[in-house]
Amino acid sequence: MKPVVVLIGRPNVGKSTLFNALTRSRAAIVADQPGVTRDRQFGDGRVGDRPYLVVDTGGLTSAVQGIAALMSAQTRQAMDEGDAVVFVVDGRAGPSADDFAIAGQLRRLGRPVTLAVNKAEGLDPSVAVAEFHALGLGEPVAISSAHGEGLAVLMQRVLAPLPQVAEAVAPTDLPRIAVAGRPNVGKSTLVNALLGEERVVVADQPGTTRDSIRIPLAHNGHDYLLIDTAGVRRRARVDEGVEKTSVIKTLQAIGEANVVILVLDARQEVSDQDVDLAGYVLEQGRSLVLTVNKWDGLDESRRDWIRRELDRKLPFLAFAPPHFISALQHTGIEALFPAIDRAFASANVDMPTARINRVLERAVEATPPPIARGRRIKLKFAHQSGHNPPRVTVYGNSVAHVPDSYRRYLSNTFREAFGLEGTPVRVEFEQGENPYLDKKPKKRLTARQTKLVQRTRRIEKKRKDRKARTAR
Repeated sequence: MKPVVVLIGRPNVGKSTLFNALTRSRAAIVADQPGVTRDRQFGDGRVGDRPYLVVDTGGLTSAVQGIAALMSAQTRQAMDEGDAVVFVVDGRAGPSADDFAIAGQLRRLGRPVTLAVNKAEGLDPSVAVAEFHALGLGEPVAISSAHGEGLAVLMQRVLAPLPQVAEAVAPTDLPRIAVAGRPNVGKSTLVNALLGEERVVVADQPGTTRDSIRIPLAHNGHDYLLIDTAGVRRRARVDEGVEKTSVIKTLQAIGEANVVILVLDARQEVSDQDVDLAGYVLEQGRSLVLTVNKWDGLDESRRDWIRRELDRKLPFLAFAPPHFISALQHTGIEALFPAIDRAFASANVDMPTARINRVLERAVEATPPPIARGRRIKLKFAHQSGHNPPRVTVYGNSVAHVPDSYRRYLSNTFREAFGLEGTPVRVEFEQGENPYLDKKPKKRLTARQTKLVQRTRRIEKKRKDRKARTAR
């Protein structure tokens, strides 16, 4: 799995700016005041061929109550779960008493720690880091998050002591199923329900990464590998009211899986965290089975409200019809296995090129592409260019101006035409003609045309020779 790198430091030293630079995003809000980041942010980074997961934290303070205390508690949890820590300090302000207090905690942490001296743009690196040797955390690295200076050197230093692993690629031999969702939505209860059927054969196999467990299971003649990030316990030992989870482990499990069961709570609204998690599943290219738990005991008006919430907040999951279940009562559980099978098969489907082009032709006839800069966009040819999720590359003219709405239209059209469920279809565009079209053979010249070409070449050669002699 990807190593986890945690960014810590006191508030307003530039952690969120560093997070955005490492993930090449603007996911973290940046402002020139302390305490803007309160919850942890998660994102993917890469240096060279080494991927990693980076965590932005709200900062450590000495507060014992209030939001600042909760923020510090989340930071300490991230430190415990991370593989390496980047301690960010302010190179302009110099080391503070809080920096020394944090350094003392880090020395007792037992994790590799790299000291990053931020805001060092325009300064001599040796001068910028000089005072920070006193923190006793090894050789500091001078960086500028805002200007992108020193970041490659920093991350090479951070990742050097960690084992090198290849980026997770979802295998295609059997469905790997990750159960994901917010805390207390019933993930562990669902895992035990999936494993508790009489026809299920289970063999416990401890995982290699902290509390993550992979459990091979068979159901109705199909083999699966279940990835439980919270740890699978005996049913008698499962506390229904307390469900420990780690966002970091969930994101790692999503990267390793090829089918994700996203669990929502019918007794709560669809939150921003649910939307973000669903978006992350799609970004990773994983198939998805949408599950709404705790459906038992709800009146019809509440159920209608939940359905409207799903349509309103998760319209991009139209390819994954929701399953309404009660993990505790074991209702609706049996329908999840066929949904997993359909999502897995859809993600790895082979779509014949001839049929893809027939679907494209009908889609363009029904709804032509819009006019871009006074010219009609022309889509000429398409073929399948990948799996998991299925990818279709479309060739044509002026395709750089295809709007996202038309891309979604084609994606839905291909998905419906091939009967795909649980996986999106990614549509990409390339400028040009059909790359598989055989080149036309050159037309043979007649004898008279050949003589004319030869004569023209002789005349052109004589003209060049005269020009060269005149120049001398």
